[in-house]
Amino acid sequence: MKLAASIALSHLLSRRRQTLVSLAGIGLGVAFFLAVSALMRGSEQDFMHRLVDNSAHITVYDEFRQAKPQAAELAAAHGAVEIHGVKPETEVRGIRQYKQKLDFVSRLPGLRVAPVLLGQAIFTFAGKDLGAAINGIEPDLMKNVSTIDQYFVSGSLASLHSDPDGIIIGTGLADKFRAKLGDKISVTSPTGLVRVMKIVALFRTGTASYDDGQTFIILKRAQTLLGRPNVANRFILKLDDPARAPVVAGQIERALGYKTQSWQEASEDIMNLVKIRNIIMYSVVAATLIVAAFGIYNVISTVVLEKTRDIAILKSIGFHARDIRRIFLIEGALLGLVGSVLGTGLGLALMAGLARVEVKSPFITTQAFLPIYWGWDQMALAAAFAMGSALVAAYLPARKGGRVRPVDILRGAA
Repeated sequence: MKLAASIALSHLLSRRRQTLVSLAGIGLGVAFFLAVSALMRGSEQDFMHRLVDNSAHITVYDEFRQAKPQAAELAAAHGAVEIHGVKPETEVRGIRQYKQKLDFVSRLPGLRVAPVLLGQAIFTFAGKDLGAAINGIEPDLMKNVSTIDQYFVSGSLASLHSDPDGIIIGTGLADKFRAKLGDKISVTSPTGLVRVMKIVALFRTGTASYDDGQTFIILKRAQTLLGRPNVANRFILKLDDPARAPVVAGQIERALGYKTQSWQEASEDIMNLVKIRNIIMYSVVAATLIVAAFGIYNVISTVVLEKTRDIAILKSIGFHARDIRRIFLIEGALLGLVGSVLGTGLGLALMAGLARVEVKSPFITTQAFLPIYWGWDQMALAAAFAMGSALVAAYLPARKGGRVRPVDILRGAA
């Protein structure tokens, strides 16, 4: 093996220009593989972090996943029954006996839960009318399941305790009204009830639809305003381990009967989009390394052609075909290894440079930089793919070199 490595190294050094070109191809391939992979995976992690942290891990709705069967269907379970004109019963929507159900859910390990009564209302200020959603909440429970506290520009969720008629609105809605902290706005519910409420806090998440269309008031005040006493129509849950959301959601739905949706189910289309994006990304970057592998194939094929006489001599003094193949495979491995090391160093430099790129937006006042993933697994993957490409590229000329017949070569030379 030592002799084979020595011969392989002498072959590569004898064609330094071609060797350097091959090393540059592998190195650049690995570097761009790392830079693109780090940027894509970093953006994916940042997106998933925002998706998971800024939304409920599990949401319990005041509806059923499947409609209840009608009495006629139950009476003639095996008959041909067709029912027309069935309408849902008119009733006050919401999770019945929500306090008992909330207590049951809160006793499950590894989670936090808060009740919400969500409804729509018309907001009036200075003669201007706008529609927005009302979230009736319990501030002490809501702060454990929501990240809204991070986005307050003035006040907090606890500000609702200071005024029973207090309301929290987004800066987007406040700007449309030209209202400020402490102003009073009129809120008209779908039932026609009107109440004047005081702005006790303002938030800005950076998402226009949320800042323009969401408001928060005390749960009891929302129940009165919306005409739904002792009712909540959603439970919002946060888990210590978000990956367990589908299992926990199934457990809760079986126990309560209400539709319970995990964040994975709610974002299934987004998850599929992320998978497709990763497939495209790795396909494009892998193509770069495959192209670089052709450089290795070219170098080793040229060496085989030029060293045909040397191969014949080696075989005549006792080298077997597998020994000849080993020499050229070592050449490919050396090119792949050195190229991977150089490419990893260059890739880390590119990643560090990308991490310093600031993303500026007229809608974001805080500093934001490109998200970069620094995991060693992507470096190992890039090096492994580079080594695999180099060995595959070296195998074909190595096999050809192993098939050289020394008698034919030496007879021709004579």
